[in-house]
Amino acid sequence: MGPKTVARLLKDHDYSLQANTKTIEGRQHPDRDAQFCYINEQVTVFLAAGQPVISVDTKKKENVGRYANGGAEYQRKGEPEQTNTYDFIGELGKAVPYGVYDVAANAGWVNVGTDADTGEFAVESIRRWWAKIGVVAYPEATRLLITADGGGSNGARLRLWKTQLAQLATETGLEITVVHLPPGTSKWNKIEHRMFSAITMNWRGRPLETHEVVVETIAATTTRTGLTVQAMLDTNNYQRGIKISDKEMKAFEARHVQRHEFHGNWNYVIRAASDPAATRPNKQD
Repeated sequence: MGPKTVARLLKDHDYSLQANTKTIEGRQHPDRDAQFCYINEQVTVFLAAGQPVISVDTKKKENVGRYANGGAEYQRKGEPEQTNTYDFIGELGKAVPYGVYDVAANAGWVNVGTDADTGEFAVESIRRWWAKIGVVAYPEATRLLITADGGGSNGARLRLWKTQLAQLATETGLEITVVHLPPGTSKWNKIEHRMFSAITMNWRGRPLETHEVVVETIAATTTRTGLTVQAMLDTNNYQRGIKISDKEMKAFEARHVQRHEFHGNWNYVIRAASDPAATRPNKQD
């Protein structure tokens, strides 16, 4: 029996070549649906009051240089874009796009970092969005609602994320409310399917040769629903391994964090500090 016979028999029994499909989400948290409802309620209340609501996350890191990029783009027949054979990280390193999606305005902001994806970098990205766009779009705002994944640089358990948010609250005078998506549901974050997917489509099949190309390509992203995106290069260095002790965090939360009654580990308010220095943790190697 040869390969053609096997292929014919498989076809006769309704078999075909199929790629893997990502459908298994793993164990679901018992309060998963309740948390989604709670997030929707918070978003509705903030939008009705004219207060800004943003969805945030870090997009997949991208190698910068003449590296192959997924997807296909129109080229002359027989003249495909030439890229490196191997994906070893070169001198230009990686691009770390941290996005902020304004739910009400259907507008995005991406801070393209060149260093580490830390809690400090995440909050700096939101700070830049507020300084460039938010404060102009919402001049009367007193509160800010952030919807975020449960992990990564803006994770619910990340101490640096919270202390940096307290600094931002102090600088802007905003009361910052954070609601995290339940575990294993990051793909439902609005920024993923309303902005990041459009950016991925926009640069498909194109090597991201420089950080400037990354920024320009992101800024050129639009959709039929009216999405607009602005982008900025962030060349700051962000220290890894900043430690905040249990004692320091307990004292910080007592002063600056108000947990919601429903899942306070996922939903909380960050209050401004009277003394900005009080929100700055000790930096350790």
